[in-house]
Amino acid sequence: MEKGALHLDEISRLKKIEGQVRGIQKMLEERRYCVDILLQLSAAGAAIKKVENSILKRHLETCFSNAFISGTEKEKHDKIKEVIDVLEKFNK
Repeated sequence: MEKGALHLDEISRLKKIEGQVRGIQKMLEERRYCVDILLQLSAAGAAIKKVENSILKRHLETCFSNAFISGTEKEKHDKIKEVIDVLEKFNK
C-alpha cells in the first residue's frame, strides 16, 4: 500500500472509539460507579488494540511484503527492524 493510503475501516472504528471515550468522560462527570467506568475503559482499550492489529496486518501484507519482493537487502533489513520496534512498543 502506498504511503498515505486511507484506512477507511480503521477511521470508522476510531470514530466509534471517540464516541466511547466521550461516553466515559460523561460517566466521570456524572460520578458513575468506578467499576462501570473501568469496564468501559477496558473496552475502549481493546477497541484501540483491534485498530492497531488491523493496521499492522495491512502493513505486513503490503509495505512489508513489497520490500521483500522488490526491495534491496537494506530495505528488507530496515522493514524487519521497523516491525520488531513496533512489536516491542506494543508489549510495553
